[in-house]
Amino acid sequence: MRYIRGQLAWMLAAVLVLSLLGSFSYELFFVLSLIGLLIVTELTAPFAVTPDWRRRLRWLIALGLVGFAVVVVRRILEILPPEVLPW
Repeated sequence: MRYIRGQLAWMLAAVLVLSLLGSFSYELFFVLSLIGLLIVTELTAPFAVTPDWRRRLRWLIALGLVGFAVVVVRRILEILPPEVLPW
């Protein structure tokens, strides 16, 4: 439960900060949530024993990193001028 509370607090803080700054977008929220996921995972990691649910968390982290790569590629393609792109 400590893990879930930490992740929800991080995501709520991300929504509030992005809203206060007037720069809320789903991409930024996704990236900030992924950063929070990685931080909360490291801060709540047990030293001696790894529960089963934490092993399955690796798949969620891997999917998040793939999603992050997609966001980065989309942003790079937006920045590049059209004559650089091969299509």
